Amino acid sequence: MSGLWVREMTLDDCPRVAEIRVRGWQSAYKGLIPQSYLDGLSVAEDAARRRRNFEQRDGSIVNLVAERDGSVVGWACHGPHRDSEVRAGDVELYAIYVHPDHLGQGVGRALLRESADRCAAAGHERMLLWVLKENTTARRFYERAGFCPDGAEEPFEAAGVEVPEVRYARALTGTGLG
Repeated sequence: MSGLWVREMTLDDCPRVAEIRVRGWQSAYKGLIPQSYLDGLSVAEDAARRRRNFEQRDGSIVNLVAERDGSVVGWACHGPHRDSEVRAGDVELYAIYVHPDHLGQGVGRALLRESADRCAAAGHERMLLWVLKENTTARRFYERAGFCPDGAEEPFEAAGVEVPEVRYARALTGTGLG
C-alpha cells in the first residue's frame, strides 16, 4: 500500500470519482446486471450528480478518496443507515469502489478501514452495507473484513431486471478491520 493516502473527497475530485464509480460498476457487475444498464452509465452524468450531492451535503454523509502518487484510485461513502428498522447506532457503507486498474492493491481495504474507524470514533456500533447477492468477489472482500450477512435481502432493479442484494453487518467495537 506504499504511497496510498486516504483523505476526504473535495469538489474537484467529483469527475475522477464518477469515472471510478462507473468503471467499477461496468467491471464488477458484468454478467450480474444487464449489459444494457452498464453500457448506459455515463461518467459525465455521474460527475454532475456527485457535484450536486457534494454541494448540498449537510455533514451526515462522508465521502473518502484513496490517492496514490497524486491520482485518486478509489472512493468510499458512508452515512446514516437508510432503513428505519435498524438501531440508531448503526451506520451504512453506501459505496466503495476502486478503479479496475488498482484492484488487489489494498485500496479497498484502506478505504474500508478508514471509513469504519471514523464511524467507530463517531460512536456508531455497527456498520451495515448492501451487496449484490451474486457478487462473490465483493462478498469475500467484506467477509475477510469481518462482515457477515444478517439475513436481510431486497431486490435492486436495473433495466427492468430485479437483482437481489443481501445486507451485511459488522460490529465496530473491539478489534479493527484487517
